[in-house]
Amino acid sequence: MPMDAGEIERLIRAKIPDAKVTIRDLAGDGDHYAATVIAESFRGKSRVQQHQLVYAALKGQMGGTLHALALQTGVPDGTAR
Repeated sequence: MPMDAGEIERLIRAKIPDAKVTIRDLAGDGDHYAATVIAESFRGKSRVQQHQLVYAALKGQMGGTLHALALQTGVPDGTAR
């Protein structure tokens, strides 16, 4: 069963309250998304740590309900990668 973009955003914001989240459905199938997550709380963290926080927020949905997520993270006024 596909995962709704709104649910992805809700899960991320619940774990990272200061996040600005942008979600795009890449294939129109509810299984392949791109997300950009910008948060001040990411400052001082490596890209890997930032991505780990986002994946932890998704509570194990990756690879199951959520098939693919192209993820970019960053801090405000920084470059998202």
